[in-house]
Amino acid sequence: QVQLMESGGGLVQAGGSLRVSCAASGRTFSGYYMGWFRQALGKEREFVGQIAWTSGRTSYGDSVKGRFTISRDSAKNTVYLQMNSLKPEDTAIYYCAARHGSSTTYNSWGQGTQVTVSS
Repeated sequence: QVQLMESGGGLVQAGGSLRVSCAASGRTFSGYYMGWFRQALGKEREFVGQIAWTSGRTSYGDSVKGRFTISRDSAKNTVYLQMNSLKPEDTAIYYCAARHGSSTTYNSWGQGTQVTVSS
């Protein structure tokens, strides 16, 4: 069973940077995609980006493109979300998720970590 645990959230000023991590366990992740999503208070969940575990290929949502970077450390089974040039509208709970490459649905989720950007 896939287990995901986010860490590294916190409070940061606008224009600053923050890195959140997702420790993955329960299986080998070859052939998996690891995604980051976020949900702000009162809003729907938003796709932030994803990384293909095997190839390292990434894709991002339009609202974060050019500011956020996803990477993974296979030896540590950890995925990272590096967030730069943060804006108050980036304030949200950030979730890590996993899906096998044969599926389009993310079916394993972490508990989330709060990121708050002050103006």
